[in-house]
Amino acid sequence: MRTYSLLTVLLWSCVFHVIRMMPSQKRTNKHSHSERITGLSENDGKTLHRTKRGWMWNQFFLLEEYTGSDTQYVGKLHTDQDKGDGNLKYILTGDGAGSLFIIDENTGDIHAAKKLDREEKSLYVLRAKAIDRKTGRQVEPESEFIIKIHDINDNEPKFTKDMYTASIPEMSGVGTSVIQVTATDADDANYGNSAKVVYSILQGQPYFSVDPETGIIKTALPDMSRENREQYQVVIQAKDMGGQMGGLSGTTTVNITLTDVNDNPPRFPQSTYQFSSPESAPPGTPLGRIKANDPDVGENAEIEYSISSGDGSDMFDIVTDKDTQEGIITVKKHLDFENKVLYTLRVEATNTHPDPRFLQLGPFKDTTLVKISVEDIDEPPVFSRPWYLIEVDEDAKEGSIIGQVVAQDPDIAKNAIKYSVDRHTDLDRIFNIYSGNGSLFISKPLDREETPWHNITVIATEINNPKQSSQIPVFIRILDINDHAPEFANYYETFVCENAKAGQLIQTVSAIDKDQPPRGHKFFFELVPEFTAQPNFSIVDNKDNTAGIMTKRNGYSRSKMSTYLLPVIIFDNDYPIQSSTGTLTIRVCACDSRGNMQSCNAEALLLPAGLSTGALVAILLCIIILLVLVVLFTALKRQRKKEPLIVSKDDVRDNIVTYNDEGGGEEDTQAFDIGTLRNPEAREESKMRRDVTPETIFQIRRTAPLWENIDVQDFIHRRLKENDLDPAAPPYDSLATYAYEGNDSIANSLSSLESLTTEGNQDYEYLSDWGPRFKKLADMYGGEDSDRD
Repeated sequence: MRTYSLLTVLLWSCVFHVIRMMPSQKRTNKHSHSERITGLSENDGKTLHRTKRGWMWNQFFLLEEYTGSDTQYVGKLHTDQDKGDGNLKYILTGDGAGSLFIIDENTGDIHAAKKLDREEKSLYVLRAKAIDRKTGRQVEPESEFIIKIHDINDNEPKFTKDMYTASIPEMSGVGTSVIQVTATDADDANYGNSAKVVYSILQGQPYFSVDPETGIIKTALPDMSRENREQYQVVIQAKDMGGQMGGLSGTTTVNITLTDVNDNPPRFPQSTYQFSSPESAPPGTPLGRIKANDPDVGENAEIEYSISSGDGSDMFDIVTDKDTQEGIITVKKHLDFENKVLYTLRVEATNTHPDPRFLQLGPFKDTTLVKISVEDIDEPPVFSRPWYLIEVDEDAKEGSIIGQVVAQDPDIAKNAIKYSVDRHTDLDRIFNIYSGNGSLFISKPLDREETPWHNITVIATEINNPKQSSQIPVFIRILDINDHAPEFANYYETFVCENAKAGQLIQTVSAIDKDQPPRGHKFFFELVPEFTAQPNFSIVDNKDNTAGIMTKRNGYSRSKMSTYLLPVIIFDNDYPIQSSTGTLTIRVCACDSRGNMQSCNAEALLLPAGLSTGALVAILLCIIILLVLVVLFTALKRQRKKEPLIVSKDDVRDNIVTYNDEGGGEEDTQAFDIGTLRNPEAREESKMRRDVTPETIFQIRRTAPLWENIDVQDFIHRRLKENDLDPAAPPYDSLATYAYEGNDSIANSLSSLESLTTEGNQDYEYLSDWGPRFKKLADMYGGEDSDRD
C-alpha cells in the first residue's frame, strides 16, 4: 500500500514537470484535484486556500491571413468538472470575444470568425469561465490565456520616401557617398526572413551603386562633369526574404544633381572688339559691353574685368555688371579728337573664386583686345581757365581795362570767337567786354563800400556757329581805396555838471570808417585849431581809436552858457589821409554830489528872474490870443466881398453858368483883344481884365510861349496852374475853357480875323493850285470880280 502511494506521487510529479517543459503551442494542462495551501496573510494572518484549476485547453497560436472556407479552429476549453451531460456553460470574454473569436458554450471549442492580420494586432488576451446552468455558479475560477498570431510574409518592403533628392559635387571620386535610402518591412523580424531586406540598383548604372545592406548610394565613375550632364535618376529596389526567390520587393526613385565646382576658366568668344565714342562724351559714359563665357554657374562663374595694358588705360575704364557678368567699358577722361583718334586696350577677365583643386588645369583668366575710335564733333569754345579772378581798385576810371578772358575753338577749323557779358549777372551794366579779344573794362564807377564783389558770367560764342557757346564765371574783387573820412561812431549826448572839476572826463568818443585798410583802422582825434586855446574843454587821444573829452576849469553856469559846441577833427592813417570834423554838443546840467544828472531844462534859467510858473503860463496864453486875432483879421480881410461878375440872385458857386447872348463880333473890342485871337503867333502877354476894375495891381507873370510847347496836355496843365495861382481870379469856383487847334499849317490861316492886323487884300489864287479837293474853296475866295459883283 505504501509502495502504491509513493508511485502515485512520483507519477504526478513527472507529469507536472513534463507539461512545464513542453512547447507552448502544444502544451496541455490538467488539474484534477484541489491543493490546500496554508499560509499567513500579510495583513491579518488568515488562512489562505488555493484551489487548483481543472481547465484543459490544447492550442495557443493562430496563423494570420487564413484563406480557408471554414472558420479557423483556435482551441478548446474544458474542465474536468464537465461530465458531458450539458450542465456546464462556457463563457469567453476579452479581446475580440464574440466578434473575432466565437466559443461553443456547450463544448468549449473556440473558432476565429474573421481573417486576422498580425501587423494590426499580434496577440489577444482572453478570459474563460465555466458556469453551472442549473445553479448559475462558476464551477471553476475565471482563467486568462493569450492567443498569439503567427506571421507570414505578406508585406513588401516600403521606403520611407516615394522619391529622394540628393546632390553631389561634380568631379567627385569613385565611392563618394551620395545619400542613404531606407526601406522597412511590416513582417515579424524575429520570425523567419520575412523582414530581412536587401537593396539593389535597377537604374542608374554605371554611374552609381548601392550598398545591399545599408542602402547607401555611392558614385561609381570618376570625374563626372556637370557641364556634360547635370541630372541623374536612380531606381533602388528593396527585397525581403534576404533577396531570395519568392520575396516581396518595393522600389524608390532617387534624383541626383551634380553641383557645380569652379573647374572651367572664362573664355572670350572674340579676340578683338571694336567700339567708338564721340569726343564730347562726358566721363562715365558707357561705350559698350564685352563678355567672357564661363560654363560654371553661381559664384564659380563670377568674373572680374580689368584693363591690363594699352595706350587708353588712362582714358577708359571697365566695370563688371554683377547681374549679367559683362564688362562695361566707360569713358574715364575727356576725349579730344584733335589730340588722338584711336585707343587700344588689353582687357582681362578673371574668376573671382578659383578652386585650388583645379588650378593645375591652367590659369582661370583670359584676355582680349579692345579698340576704341574717337569721333570728331563741333565743340563749343574752351576757356583757358575754369574760372577767372580779377582785382581792381575802386577808384579805377571808367573805360579802364581790368582783365582778359581767353577762349578758343578746340576743333581743327579754329573758328573765330566773340565775347559777351551775360547781362543777367550784371544788371547795372557796370562792366563790359571787347567782343574781339575778351578784354573786360569798366563802364560805371565802382564803390567797394557798396558792393565789394561782382560775380559776372562771360559768354564765348563761335561766330560761324552761334549755337556753339560756353560760359565762364568771372569773380571781380574791388580793392579798397581810402576815399572815406572817419566819423563819429554814434551820436553823443554829452553833458557837463555845473559843479564839475578841472580834468574830469565827461565823454569818451570813438570813430568808424567805411574803408577797410589792410593794416586795420587807426584814428587820431584833435580839436579844431581855432578851439585849441579855448579854456572850457580839451580832448585826449587814447591811442586806441577812442578819445576822451576833458574839462579844463572848475564849475560851469547854465545861466551864462547852457550849451557848448566842441568841433573835433578825426584823422585816419591810410593814404591819402582822410579827415572829417564832428561837433559835440555839450549841455550844462545840474548834478548831485556823485555827478548824476538831475536837470538840464531851460526852466531853471528863468527862475532867478523872479517869474513863477503861473506868470509864464499867463504870458504864453496872451501871446496865443494875439496870434489868433491876427489870423482872423487877415482872413476876414481876404474874404471881403467883391462885386460879382454876374448879377444873379442865385449862388453861382459850384455851378456852370451858360451865356446865350451873342457877342458884338469883330467890332466889340471892349472885353477882349481880338487881335490876339486873330494872330496865334503873337507873343502872349498877360492882359488885365477890362470888365472888372482890379483893386490891386499885381506883378504880371510871364508864361511860356505857346509855340515853344505844342503838347496840348502840358499846355492845359500850365494854364490850370496859372489860373490857380492868379490872385485876381474870383474867390469862388469858375470854369475856364481852353482850346487850341495847333499851328504851322501849310495852308496858313484862312480866317478873316487877321484882317485887322494884315495890310491890303488877301490873295487866294494859290487855292487853285491845291487840287480838286480845294476847288470849292478856290471858287469862293478866288476872284475879285465875283466879290465886286
